[in-house]
Amino acid sequence: MRGRCAAAGLVVAVVLVAGCGAEDHPNEPRPPVPVELSAKVDNRKVVVVPDRVGAGLATVTISNQSADDVEVAFNGPSNGSTDPIPAGGVGSLQLELETGEYSIESNVPTISSSTMTVGAPRPSAQNELLLP
Repeated sequence: MRGRCAAAGLVVAVVLVAGCGAEDHPNEPRPPVPVELSAKVDNRKVVVVPDRVGAGLATVTISNQSADDVEVAFNGPSNGSTDPIPAGGVGSLQLELETGEYSIESNVPTISSSTMTVGAPRPSAQNELLLP
């Protein structure tokens, strides 16, 4: 009986040790820090600052300084548009920007569009401290 318990204990120990193998579980790098963009719509044109950024998540805050309610659309490799922004109001849009050229347009035909260039993906935020 004692031999069977010892053998069973040995089998359990071998199984537990095998379960703690040295498999490699690398962590995926964190995504880049989201970029904050500002946009202004006036009676003449849509302007986005900065107009050159790296690919990744972006939050755009849009100030409507025109006399009309507007919707702003980003057309390019990835698309997105705002809900109507009232005259004198502020809206926002969150986009996953991909590399390429974007046209930023409003739904008001008298307001000119602008362009934005999105470059290579921004570096990972893996070793950045104190990020939200």
